[in-house]
Amino acid sequence: MAPEAVEAMLPYLTNSGIFANPASVQHCFGGEAEIAVENARSQIAEGFHGDTKDFIFTSGATESNNLALKGIALAYRDKGKHIITSAIEHKSVLDTCKYLEAQGFSVTYVRPGSDGVIALDDILNAITDETTLVSIMHVNNETGAIQPIEQIAQALSDKKLFFHVDAAQSAGKLPIDLSSTPIDLLSISAHKFYGPKGIGCLYIRNRKKNQLTPILHGGGQESGLRPGTLPTHQIVGMATSFKIAQETLSKDFEHCQRLKQSMLNSLNQLEGVILNGKQAHALPNIINVSFDQVGSDSLIISLRDRIAIASGSACNRGAIEASHVLRAMDIEGERLYGAIRISIGRYTTETEIQQAGHLLVEEVKRLRELALT
Repeated sequence: MAPEAVEAMLPYLTNSGIFANPASVQHCFGGEAEIAVENARSQIAEGFHGDTKDFIFTSGATESNNLALKGIALAYRDKGKHIITSAIEHKSVLDTCKYLEAQGFSVTYVRPGSDGVIALDDILNAITDETTLVSIMHVNNETGAIQPIEQIAQALSDKKLFFHVDAAQSAGKLPIDLSSTPIDLLSISAHKFYGPKGIGCLYIRNRKKNQLTPILHGGGQESGLRPGTLPTHQIVGMATSFKIAQETLSKDFEHCQRLKQSMLNSLNQLEGVILNGKQAHALPNIINVSFDQVGSDSLIISLRDRIAIASGSACNRGAIEASHVLRAMDIEGERLYGAIRISIGRYTTETEIQQAGHLLVEEVKRLRELALT
C-alpha cells in the first residue's frame, strides 16, 4: 500500500478517531463517518470525471463485475438475453457469464488476435437484437495488452445496450475520462493502485435511471445495490491511494517502462525467449514471456522462495495451470506451458529487477541443462 493511504486510514480505526458506522447518522459519530465516506466518493468520482452519485462501493472488481453483469442481465432480461464478452476476460467475468448461461442467457465469447487485442469489428458483428450487454476489459491482467475501450465505447454509444469495462488493471495506471468516453459500467479495485485490499467501486452511469438488480440483500446501503456496513477506513484509503496514483500516473508509467526494459535486457542473454501479447500498446508493469524447453511450473516452483512470478492470474487459488488468455490467442504447446507472468510496480527497485533478471536467466539455463542429462 501507499504509505500515505495507510496513514490516512489510521484515524478511522480507533476509539479516539472516527470509528462509527457511517450508516448510523442518528448520532454525530456516524455522521462524521458518513462525511468521510462521501468525501472519498467525490474524490474518486473527480478522478474519473464522473458523477459522484454514480459510484457505489464494493469489495473490489470481482464483486463489481458480478454486480454489473448479473445486475444488468437480470434487470433487462425482458429486452434480450444475449451478452457479448471476450475469451480473455478475468475469471470473475467469465465465471459470471457461465452462471448466466445456466440461467438461460446466451453469451458470445469474442477471441482476440494473436497479439491479445480484441477487434472492434468482431464485437459489432456479434451484436444481435437480443444483445443487452457488452463487457470488455481495459487491460488484460496476464499480458498487459490494452484494449481499444474508447473506440469500442464510441461505436456502441448509439446501440440500445450497456457497455461494461473491467478497469481493475488500468485504473490508476491509465487516464480514464468518463465524461468523454461513453462507458456505462466500470469496475475497479483499490489494491491495484496501492490502496487497501477488499475495497473497490462500481460506476453506473445515470444510476437512478439505469436500475440494476441487486445480487446481495439485507440492507439499504449504497441505495440498496450493495448492502452491508461500509468500511470507512478502507474507503478513505482507496480515495487517498487513487489521488496519489492520478498525480504520479506518468511517473509510475515511466518507472515501470525502465524496469521492464531492464528485465528484457537480462532475458536477451537467453535463446528461445518469446514475449506474449502486443508490446507496442501494453502496460509496462506486466511482462508475459515463454521460455523454450522450460515448463513454467518447474520455473515457478524452483524460484518461489526468491522471485514472485506466476503462470497467470493471481485469482486461480495458487494453481499452476495453462493460461486461458494465451490459449485464446492460439498459443499452444511448449510456448503455452513455458509462459510466466512478471509484475512490476511503483515500489519495485532497479536493484530488485536486476537481481530477478539474473536469477531467472541462471535458473532457465540450469533447467535446460538438467533436461539434457
